Amino acid sequence: MKGAACSTPSVLLLLFLSLLFLARGIFCSKFTRHDFPSTFVFGAGTSAFQYEGATSEDGRTPSVLDVAFHGDNSTALSADGYHKYKEDIKVMSDTGLEAYRFSISWSRLLPYGRGTVNEKGVQYYNSVLEELAKRGIPAHVTLNHLDIPQVLQDEYGGWLSPKIVKDFKEFADVCFREFGSKVSHWTTITEPNIIGLTGDFVPHSWCSPKFETINCYADSSADWIYIKVHNMLIAHSEAVRLYRTKYQRYQGGWIGLNIYSFWCQPFSNSSADLEATLRVKSFMFDWVLSPVTIGDYPELMKSIASTRLPSFTNSQSEVLKGSFDFMAINYYASGYISDNSNSSKAGASGFQADMAAIMRVNKNDPPTMGPFLPTRVPEDFSGLEKMLHYLKEKYGNPPIYIHENGFAAGLENVLNDTARIAYLEGYIGSTLEASRSGVQVRGYFVWSFLDVYEFLGGYKKGFGLYHVDFDDEKRHRTPKLSAHWYSSFLKNNVSVVFSIESAGLEATSLYSQ
Repeated sequence: MKGAACSTPSVLLLLFLSLLFLARGIFCSKFTRHDFPSTFVFGAGTSAFQYEGATSEDGRTPSVLDVAFHGDNSTALSADGYHKYKEDIKVMSDTGLEAYRFSISWSRLLPYGRGTVNEKGVQYYNSVLEELAKRGIPAHVTLNHLDIPQVLQDEYGGWLSPKIVKDFKEFADVCFREFGSKVSHWTTITEPNIIGLTGDFVPHSWCSPKFETINCYADSSADWIYIKVHNMLIAHSEAVRLYRTKYQRYQGGWIGLNIYSFWCQPFSNSSADLEATLRVKSFMFDWVLSPVTIGDYPELMKSIASTRLPSFTNSQSEVLKGSFDFMAINYYASGYISDNSNSSKAGASGFQADMAAIMRVNKNDPPTMGPFLPTRVPEDFSGLEKMLHYLKEKYGNPPIYIHENGFAAGLENVLNDTARIAYLEGYIGSTLEASRSGVQVRGYFVWSFLDVYEFLGGYKKGFGLYHVDFDDEKRHRTPKLSAHWYSSFLKNNVSVVFSIESAGLEATSLYSQ
């Protein structure tokens, strides 16, 4: 295979040195950075709520995630990126990142959701972008990463109300105007389809019954799921239209939409499970991607949900159609799909009953309705390649970015995270196979650059390449073995897995060097 790491002299040298240090678990990668196109980008990401902290500093107001997870002050629960971004970006450069994906806090930029712009917020994000530019790291920026100002939630119910479309467009306009010359890729909204899958994961404060007749607090079967995503799609299309008509020509960036994804495989060969798998693809992926390509929801979804699924007007449909320069996915694991038609027969209604399926990460796992997060390194990494091919065949081979892919190795032996390395290497290899077979996959981002507060698991998951000591008020950063591995891969060095101690690598903060 072209660029096979095990055939190079440098590999032999590293193997010798690793053996000299009694390295454990050595193996060689089947590919190098050179095997990917030169235009392909490798990066890592964070999100504003999970990374920045400083929730009440410099004019920022509470967001719905602040209130839902921590009350109105989550400063003590962050990685403190608001104050440590310069140090972090230096480490990104030292690591060899070719791009950095992050989001902008709506609450920091427009504290009241609209109107007055917080100049301190503008200054912060301009400083981040300037620091990235100085280090030669392109910025991939998300406008909305599951977070909106609490003031808009209190005023009209947030995404439940069509009023948010105008406010989101105003927020996008401020971002494009203030930062667009420094941003190569914009993503409007991250994972709108996660609302359909998550159930109790969605903070109850996102749903305000006083603004609607529907019961927002029931569970993930309520029709509010359809309403929220409908408004998100319209807001997305209006932001894209604004960017294309007012900014794109002279700023030269790209704009797209992100979805949560997982490869769907039938739990059994029964016709019921095969049909359930088709329903999941329609309800989870085509639900969002069909409107932005053809201007309407998928036919299977419309036939099942009927009038409970909102309709687009003719003008909305026209604006939606083709409203992306790229598609982006977050991918963590494959899922086994079983039929659950009995739920609707038992009187259940809404999104989950319409989809009528239950899912498992592994065949022997109990069913879950939540996001698929890997609990072990999979034996087969081909699910990502299959998901990419699905998008290629279904949507005409659009440019695709993998915005999130990562593994939580837990808190034991946190720095010597060989399981994460095996996971990342497996899925990077799956991405390479998709690229070689004609999928226009343009980039891959590890989730996450450093440990952040995770929506599922708080501090116990630890997805980062760099460990953050949350018990230390200085939020000390320390490279994990995976950071060394990823850096070696990005710099076209050999990818050899070894332990930090046995290979002679010091598990100390890069900031102290």
